[in-house]
Amino acid sequence: MNRLWTTLTMIVFFGFQTTAMMGQERADWERGFPDGCTSITCGRLATVDGSVITSHTDDSHRTRSWIDVVPAKKHAKGTMEAIYKRVPCDTFAMPTYAHEKIGEIPQVKYTYGYINTAYPCINDHQLAIGESTFGGREVLQSDNGMIDCQQLYKLMLERCTTAREAIRLADELTKEYGWIDYGECMTIADKNEVWHLEMVGPGKGNRGAIWVAQRVPDDHIAVNANASTIKEINLDDPDHFMASENIFDMAIDSGWWKKDEEPFRFCYAYAPHSRTSFASRRREWRVFDLVAPSQHFDANQENFPFSVKPDEKVSLEKLVSIFKDYYEGTPYNFVKDLTVADESGKVVISPLANPFMPYDGNKLFKINGGWGWRGERTIARWYTMYATIIQCRNWLPDEIGGVVWLAMDNVASSIYIPVYCGVTDLPAPYKTPGRTNGYTTQSAWWAFNRLGTLTAQRWGDMRHDVEAVWGPWQQELFDNQAAVEQAAMELYNPKKTGETRDFLTNYTNEWGTKVVNKAWELGDMIWTKYDEKF
Repeated sequence: MNRLWTTLTMIVFFGFQTTAMMGQERADWERGFPDGCTSITCGRLATVDGSVITSHTDDSHRTRSWIDVVPAKKHAKGTMEAIYKRVPCDTFAMPTYAHEKIGEIPQVKYTYGYINTAYPCINDHQLAIGESTFGGREVLQSDNGMIDCQQLYKLMLERCTTAREAIRLADELTKEYGWIDYGECMTIADKNEVWHLEMVGPGKGNRGAIWVAQRVPDDHIAVNANASTIKEINLDDPDHFMASENIFDMAIDSGWWKKDEEPFRFCYAYAPHSRTSFASRRREWRVFDLVAPSQHFDANQENFPFSVKPDEKVSLEKLVSIFKDYYEGTPYNFVKDLTVADESGKVVISPLANPFMPYDGNKLFKINGGWGWRGERTIARWYTMYATIIQCRNWLPDEIGGVVWLAMDNVASSIYIPVYCGVTDLPAPYKTPGRTNGYTTQSAWWAFNRLGTLTAQRWGDMRHDVEAVWGPWQQELFDNQAAVEQAAMELYNPKKTGETRDFLTNYTNEWGTKVVNKAWELGDMIWTKYDEKF
């Protein structure tokens, strides 16, 4: 019976989370601003090993928690691909989405395989995507069409091998089938470069999209944190800028850009309110300040550069530390005033001070900050479903070169494991739905969700117990990466990749199973150790 129920659930909630936002999530936005995700991107000369990197924290109260691998497929002539619309569903154990079929588009002859996270994140040719919603002017959102960002991700990964090709496909698809989402930033990386594609609707009742794409310089790092960041553009420089044919039309016709009086800036033409949100700007500041402290950015300024050159080349360890960040040690740690006297009489932050407390806790302690009563919108969040840091590397075969570092739930209490784009399967807990049926020990997300929730209750103490395990394991994974990939290369045969794929699948699954089991053990341990102390 349980197996049948799971199968039925997967059928209802399949569709790859590929449906339109359509306005149902606006009620979750703080003061009308989206606050869902953070993406950091790195050019190949900005990283320690030469990787091109994109990333994503899927911060959501409804997104699905299960992940699987979709293989490459051949399709018969005349095959159609179904398109679904996402609608909120509250009939299951927890809030989630249901999917309604709204149309079909012609299928291509061959689709590439990809890692099917809620926002599909990488294909078997090392094309990788991250995401962050920035909203934009509400009057731009149109329901005339059927393509939203998650659907577009899936189509780009199925049909493209490079970032530029993906951007051109996005233009073609939205022209023909219409963009029905709010403003989205898609951070698209391949083996050589990474671009930010910012897209808004064409205006109510219209079909199409308005978009601009800017390449991150090879020696720079960029971030999108729920605000449009592309400003001046130079379409005479196609190596760094691309845009839709209608990029200026709506701005001029609506009076959002006075052509003869000021330079065109995409963010101010189409998403000006996103630049007023401290929930976004403070994350932008924090990322840039951590990688380029020499530039002394002001945490309160309205604008930052689109990208910056880091003071030192960035490592995976550095990126993990950024995604774990909640402004500790800065004036913006919104629990810094929850203090007590320790045994020596020194005033310290209480071990119960919780940067990940539920919103009712913020109200109880009268928290305030750049995000109003929610305090501050930190990079690490308690409602993260999963997070990715994706390496794309041109000196390795695709099966080995593309790797998704994947963490479940709150990054601050989690660990990233490597999921190579050449894997053929994932451990069962990662493929088990967590929200539709409620709490279950069969789900990887629940293992880390429980651990994160428990750890936050006495954060000042419990986090050290968790980090004592995850810290060495995370370093072991990074330290072992070169040896594992060398072993995979020794097995590699470009005409027959099965042995390499099996090796990488076994490695990913070994660690996936290991960390899920340890997450359950850690939760039990800290619950026991701190009984009656939280």
